[in-house]
Amino acid sequence: MGPAFAGPHTGSTMFPRPLTPLAAPNGAEPLGRALRRAPLGRARAGLGGPPLLLPSMLMFGVIVASSGLLLMIERGILAEMKPLPLHPPSREGAAWRGTVPKSGGLFLDSGDSDLQVRQDVRNRTLRAVCGQPGMPRDPWDLPVGQRRTLLRHILVSDRYRFLYCYVPKVACSNWKRVLKVLAGVLDSVDVRLKMDHHSDLVFLADLRPEEIRYRLQHYFKFLFVRDPLERLLSAYRNKFGEIREYQQRYGAEIVKRYRAGAGPSPAGDDVTFPEFLRYLVDEDPERMNEHWMPVYHLCQPCAVRYDFVGSYERLEADANQVLEWVRAPPHVRFPARQAWYRPASPESLHYHLCSAPWSLLQDVLPKYILDFSLFAYPLPNVTREACHQ
Repeated sequence: MGPAFAGPHTGSTMFPRPLTPLAAPNGAEPLGRALRRAPLGRARAGLGGPPLLLPSMLMFGVIVASSGLLLMIERGILAEMKPLPLHPPSREGAAWRGTVPKSGGLFLDSGDSDLQVRQDVRNRTLRAVCGQPGMPRDPWDLPVGQRRTLLRHILVSDRYRFLYCYVPKVACSNWKRVLKVLAGVLDSVDVRLKMDHHSDLVFLADLRPEEIRYRLQHYFKFLFVRDPLERLLSAYRNKFGEIREYQQRYGAEIVKRYRAGAGPSPAGDDVTFPEFLRYLVDEDPERMNEHWMPVYHLCQPCAVRYDFVGSYERLEADANQVLEWVRAPPHVRFPARQAWYRPASPESLHYHLCSAPWSLLQDVLPKYILDFSLFAYPLPNVTREACHQ
């Protein structure tokens, strides 16, 4: 079994109480009823509103997310499964680095069992969770605000007929660089210049409804994901440690709101990780800044049926596999990580989580529980024993 979330004061493994519909300590009302009564910032911690936040579905998600055993089971049945089909439309004359089956579809490399397992687990959990009553089946099933967020995060390559939903802090700048090279705007992914995240890029939101529908139906669709808490730590370190705009816009407000004795005009450049987590607890996931908004709300994997979900943990291999599938020219490769870049590591995440109050983690996790469950990431292990290792 993979590590489950547990409190440092108990020494025993348990699920966080907010995720358990039957847990109502000290006579408190059950989670489902409490969510329907809670203020907006807390009530909408899951899918965007109480009607969609089903306790049974969340418990299913927790079990899936914390189950290393599931991966072992998948490995056992892998030999009995056919490779998962992917179907980007064919294009005459495109340079091709892979092989195309006679059926015209693209298939996962049968020699990469790890990739097969991860994709199968994610596909199964996506089908199970997205099959719940009330879940969106189409972008036009979404409320206007959610649909706007989704369409503003899906980039379009008409030349190579693919859609990429970008997730900040999951190598999206490098993917945007790749798109600009494929569009002929940049000569190389190695060109050193500050990334403009909007110019020379086409977003689904720029197109008419009929154009959007066509591309969603016919283009190859993919996104890349990352451990939810590791992504939060990366955003915290980058935005509050390096970016003055974020320190002034968000950091100063966080300090004033959550730090006792803060002056009237804090600089916002010394926000602590627990203060950042407290801020997230009070935020509505649908209205968060994109750098810490849950992937579920950014890319809506129930409303859009993605052909491939890559992972940050094996970024270069997954990214170059995508470039093969979309028939990018052989000279186009995913940019290598810069030598100076130091990403948030599992070790640094473990340190920050063990330094945060357990009750605070209990309140933050429900905001990202669908990211954990849909993309098969384990919940953090913050038992007393684990934190003192």
